[in-house]
Amino acid sequence: MFIVSITYTKPAGDIDALLTAHKKFLNQQYAEGVFLMSGRKVPRTGGIIIADCADRAEIEAIMESDPFFIGGVAEYEIIEFVPSMTAEALEAFRYSVDRN
Repeated sequence: MFIVSITYTKPAGDIDALLTAHKKFLNQQYAEGVFLMSGRKVPRTGGIIIADCADRAEIEAIMESDPFFIGGVAEYEIIEFVPSMTAEALEAFRYSVDRN
């Protein structure tokens, strides 16, 4: 499981110019079952994505196809974690000892 922290490196106008393409990218990843949750930071300095990927190489490749990455308007921090405890509604994403 991965947390992707996106930080904008360009002015809001540059971000907004790519927002429609970025939302299309997000929708594609949701449709493929990779992204579980996403949203903007408060204040609006970037965003957060929670993703379920096989490994770091996969999430890195996905994020390199983000229009924000391609447009050079954001930086990405990718944090891998093992969800050993979850709310009941998220139990399907809890890792067992056997899984990882």
